[in-house]
Amino acid sequence: MIAEQTRMNTADLDTLMTIIRLGSFAAAARELRVDPSSVSRTVAALEAELGTRLFQRSTRRLAMTEAGSLFVDRIGPLLEEIELVRHAATDTAAETRGTLRVTASNAFGMKRLVPLLPEFCAAHPELHVELVLTDAIVDLVADRVDIAIRLGALRDSGLIALPLLKMRYRVVASPAWVAALAEPLRAPRDLERCDCVTFSTPGFRDRWFFRTGAAAAKTPVAVRPRLTSTNGLVLRECALAGLGASLLPDWLIGDDLAEGRLVDLYPKHEVAVVDAPTGAWLVYPSRSYVPAKVRAFIEFMRKAVHA
Repeated sequence: MIAEQTRMNTADLDTLMTIIRLGSFAAAARELRVDPSSVSRTVAALEAELGTRLFQRSTRRLAMTEAGSLFVDRIGPLLEEIELVRHAATDTAAETRGTLRVTASNAFGMKRLVPLLPEFCAAHPELHVELVLTDAIVDLVADRVDIAIRLGALRDSGLIALPLLKMRYRVVASPAWVAALAEPLRAPRDLERCDCVTFSTPGFRDRWFFRTGAAAAKTPVAVRPRLTSTNGLVLRECALAGLGASLLPDWLIGDDLAEGRLVDLYPKHEVAVVDAPTGAWLVYPSRSYVPAKVRAFIEFMRKAVHA
């Protein structure tokens, strides 16, 4: 009875994730090849068990409630973990051979992924790795990419994502740049009179938001870009060269801070921008079947990469 109930609950949760991915009960029913009333009953049963509504229903659109969003954010990665375990248990004889196409941003690829590839390749000698580093968003299906490492929220709800690491942004500059300032930086607003090197996306290049804790109010500070780029490696080099202050993720400049090449200008503040990525994700096209080579890469990366 317990096992049967567990299978039923997993199926119900899969139905829920299908609704969210497709945006309607009717579309989910068509994909699952069940009656729409069955989908409605499944959601009603989940809502009854949780004691809260998961969707705001109207004639025009279907939207998640706040409680529903929180539930899905937590349950989604767990369902992916279960699916990976299922594949591993039923496909233990599969060999990691063939070609694995991986894509990542230039900065993350060069800083965090490339140094790990020799170990991964040594562990899987029959596997050929094809690495695509680009700051553009690659269409995984159209470009036949097996797995991507992406920063921030997913824009395509049809993709499957597993968390890889959390990240934090810091305002950094070279010690020489700090020493050359006419006046010391005491508060975040002092940055408004300084040159900055920033990502070229609107949120990063316009305003940075500072706060001293999760409960504190955010203070917006206008920034004055002297140089902008889509590539974090470029911004890091410019900050090291003393061109200005920069807002960069800790995975990119952690070693520079530890070894004194860069200085954290506001270590007591949390710093962010609108829609800033707060984590890195392993993203792949479908969980209907996860090849052994993809599972091997996921397992390796989640063990090797640390925040």
